[in-house]
Amino acid sequence: MSGILDGKRVLITGVLMESSIAFHTAKVAQEQGAEIILTAFPRPTLTERIARKLPKPAKVIELDVTNDEHLARVEEVVRAELGGLDGVVHSIGFAPQDALGGNFLNTPFESVATAMHVSAFSLKSLTMSCLPLMENGGSVVGLTFDAQFAWPQYDWMGPAKAALEATSRYLARDLGERNVRCNLISAGPLGSMAAKSIPGFGDLAKVWDERSPLAWDMSDPEPAGRGVVALLSDFFPKTTGEIVHVDGGVHIMGA
Repeated sequence: MSGILDGKRVLITGVLMESSIAFHTAKVAQEQGAEIILTAFPRPTLTERIARKLPKPAKVIELDVTNDEHLARVEEVVRAELGGLDGVVHSIGFAPQDALGGNFLNTPFESVATAMHVSAFSLKSLTMSCLPLMENGGSVVGLTFDAQFAWPQYDWMGPAKAALEATSRYLARDLGERNVRCNLISAGPLGSMAAKSIPGFGDLAKVWDERSPLAWDMSDPEPAGRGVVALLSDFFPKTTGEIVHVDGGVHIMGA
């Protein structure tokens, strides 16, 4: 039985734990026929260990998306491994501790700049590094946490995600002529490593228990991973600059 990613070659960032959306994206992508390559930073050995739990072996390359030398070698390494790319998954976000947990008004710009560089500008950096590999077009999919709202404890990651969402729209505008689509999945809260780094994250998660039309399971990243795979596939050939919510429906609720 054929899969929706048969013949596709996909680079996936952010596989840190089995509980990460990126891991489940990689798993579903392989199940749907894709060849994948994973990137890791700062500990490729951690990603290599987690990758052994995937259905098929996957090569892991070191990639710091804020390092120009790392970005410059992506094309050569990936071309040698896969020959080219049809899809890229951006699952990268980071803010220093003083930019989270109720410290919004006191966060220094240096910490804000780090959050913006790693979490938003890197979407452009990664996409441009991979663009020469997408000779026949492709799909870039990133992950956001709905930046329409000011969330408790999330602080400067909120503006960073807003910047990510705007960056995706501008990439969609400028890369359409190359037949490259750029979209985002807006996922509900999950018990990932990224979530656990946010002080008071449990308070944020309670919102989903109270307001989600569909039952939301914080321990199940697979629905978000399936959303990413759907956007990587040819089933959305004319969709770009979009944000698809995989959040149980919380984004539609008024009160």
